[in-house]
Amino acid sequence: MGELFRSEEMTLAQLFLQSEAAYCCVSELGELGMVQFRDLNPDVNVFQRKFVNEVRRCEEMDRKLRFVEKEIRKANITILDTGENPEVPFPRDMIELEASFEKLENELKEINTNQEALKRNFLELTELKCILRRTQQFFDEAELHHQQMSDPDLLEESSSLLEPSEVGRGAPLRLGFVAGVIKRERIPMFERMLWRVCRGNVFLRQAEIDNPLEDPVDGGQVDKSVFIIFFQGDQLKNRVKKICEGFRASLYPCPETPQERKEMLAGVNTRIDDLQMVLNQTEDHRQRVLQTAAKTTRVWFIKVRKMKAIYHTLNLCNIDVTQKCLIAEVWCPVTDLDSIQFALRRGTEHSGSTVPSILNRMQTSQTPPTYNKTNKFTSGFQNIVDAYGIGTYREINPAPYTIITFPFLFAVMFGDLGHGTLLTAFAVWMVVRENRILSQKNDNEMFNTVFHGRYIILLMGIFSVYTGFIYNDCFSKTLNMFGSSWSVRPMFQPIGNWSHETLETHRNLQLDPAVPKVFNGPYPFGIDPIWNIASNKLTFLNSFKMKMSVILGVVQMVFGVSLSLLNHIYFKKPLNIYFSFIPEMIFMLTLFGYLVILIFYKWCAYDAARSKDAPSLLIHFINMFLFSYNDKSMKYLYTGQKGLQSFLVVVALLCVPCMLVVKPLVLRHQYLRKKHLGTHNFGGIRVGNGPTEEDAEIIQHDQLDTHSEDGEDFNFGDVAVHQAIHTIEYCLGCVSNTASYLRLWALSLAHAQLSEVLWNMVLRLGLSINSLIGSVAVFFLFAIFATLTIAILLIMEGLSAFLHALRLHWVEFQNKFYSGAGYKFVPFSFESILEGKFEE
Repeated sequence: MGELFRSEEMTLAQLFLQSEAAYCCVSELGELGMVQFRDLNPDVNVFQRKFVNEVRRCEEMDRKLRFVEKEIRKANITILDTGENPEVPFPRDMIELEASFEKLENELKEINTNQEALKRNFLELTELKCILRRTQQFFDEAELHHQQMSDPDLLEESSSLLEPSEVGRGAPLRLGFVAGVIKRERIPMFERMLWRVCRGNVFLRQAEIDNPLEDPVDGGQVDKSVFIIFFQGDQLKNRVKKICEGFRASLYPCPETPQERKEMLAGVNTRIDDLQMVLNQTEDHRQRVLQTAAKTTRVWFIKVRKMKAIYHTLNLCNIDVTQKCLIAEVWCPVTDLDSIQFALRRGTEHSGSTVPSILNRMQTSQTPPTYNKTNKFTSGFQNIVDAYGIGTYREINPAPYTIITFPFLFAVMFGDLGHGTLLTAFAVWMVVRENRILSQKNDNEMFNTVFHGRYIILLMGIFSVYTGFIYNDCFSKTLNMFGSSWSVRPMFQPIGNWSHETLETHRNLQLDPAVPKVFNGPYPFGIDPIWNIASNKLTFLNSFKMKMSVILGVVQMVFGVSLSLLNHIYFKKPLNIYFSFIPEMIFMLTLFGYLVILIFYKWCAYDAARSKDAPSLLIHFINMFLFSYNDKSMKYLYTGQKGLQSFLVVVALLCVPCMLVVKPLVLRHQYLRKKHLGTHNFGGIRVGNGPTEEDAEIIQHDQLDTHSEDGEDFNFGDVAVHQAIHTIEYCLGCVSNTASYLRLWALSLAHAQLSEVLWNMVLRLGLSINSLIGSVAVFFLFAIFATLTIAILLIMEGLSAFLHALRLHWVEFQNKFYSGAGYKFVPFSFESILEGKFEE
């Protein structure tokens, strides 16, 4: 369990890999996922590295696979995912894979090209078929109209709708026409353009094609219309064709006589039937090819991306002068060195090499990466901490404490038995079905975020149920589990001077808790249910929750300062213990720790009979800072309060210069002493300029506090300014952070009031109607109540409480001991690469 409280111990290791075994060794390390490779060629361009050609070949194979995957998804074929994790293919297998992908890509491209050409021909024939049918209808309608016309003056006008062969000999007017197909949405603009350009000297007839036509390029459905344009003269003919070309209308030849149109239509239908047969055969062949590819596409992807990752990693290595050995440097956990060496041996055996790979630990002054081992339960809480900042190497990890404190502080703000139960039920559902949900691989980012925090939500729900029992609050209602400790009318007898008439006629009466018949002692667990109907409910709960928030805040901050002691001891910084931790703890306890003691003292010292004489803690605390004790009417909480409070304030003020001045002066003195030790001669017999054994201990313990590994770059001004900023931030932060914990009270009050308002304004309306209408109204009002409860109180209020709990941990708690100035350990892992957790 030690690694849970502090990051793993890391080491820098050097790997000597034989050229023929390097590929297999890196493959085994990728499967293990426990080493982070360092780039030993930072100044070398990526295009000039040794394995750049192999990387390009892998990228080309990946491109071809993405093309195949796109075609498979376009055909609505499911890619088979058996969860298989195939082994990395050997380098010699790359040629075979490239040939397979090249053959598959060319085959699919050829099929797509042929299919697109066939679909284009099919579309043209279908459009020509529609034109021939619609054109014949136009001419038939025109001929019928011509036969019905009796006015000879209109004969010449009506002949414009007839084909030239239908007009009698010697007719002065012979019209030409063009027929085509255009997209339906372009018809209005097309008609206006024809009218304006041709000045109304053309006649347009159009009809919609009933069934949408398939676009041969993207496969979409397009609505089109058939049109026929009548005109006279070549000039208008040229204008009409240019307009059709501009609107991308397809023009088709249309015979002038009905017999020719009928013969052409028969030929078109025959060609359409033949083409449809060919298209069906082509589509069947394409489906067979894609279905065969879908069975192995995922395995191919895994193999190619593993190969690409290996060659990327090999490009980070150095090659010795003999070109027979690759040298790599890796960060790895000390506890996993045996596993890494076993993986290297396994890789060497797979490659067939007889020379073993060598792992050599290195001494370095560089800061190692931070690695915290997690599981599916602790990973969510670790992510909360890492979102603030990756921990400095080997410093205390706040995640184990966050597992308890985070959901608890959330529950303090979200305390409701009913809402907590709903939250717990939702989290339990995700936990129970986690394997099925993971296997479905949902792409919804919002749901995935919630699902990855399922254990956080589970604990938040459980703690909310607990605080709901403490507050005795369930959907704004109380539970009378033990019977109220307040007796309004004990034994049906009048209380004090109150008669039966007074009790019956006055709705609001203030009971005296000092009367034994009225108050029978404290409620066994939580808040007495009688407070739910009391007029001074908010006054009581505000006082209780405000004091509770201060107590919780001070306890958590003192715990955070205590954790900093463990960091100082581990990093061997005694100056930080004497001049940072001890003054900080004294400053915190003498002021705000004393306030917590006063709260408990007041609760214990004043009973119901003396409660009216209890002084205000806020006034006493303010007077403590101001040394204001001249008010004779002010009542003290205990004897000697004035002297003790003055002493505590003086002690707290003395801690400020101790933190501000003493530590920089001691560091400066130690630096000067270390600097001059080498120039002193002891009795004229000392040789060299190093320190003696007695003085070595003085120098050893504080090298890290001089902001330099060798101590030569010590700058007193920088150290003094840094210490001043830290001191001011801590002292002012103690005040602001304590006030910040009052958000526990504010959010809890807001949640309870919103819940009560929702009950009174929605569900109570239906329950107040004592009839059949009320029963029906309750049915619909409950649906509204449930929707608003989930949307506002669970989601919005839950998110608000979550964010406030997050802030209390990041700012008020973690800044007492957690610097978060490290960088994350990102091992070379095939699992992470395939899941897309980080880029190469």
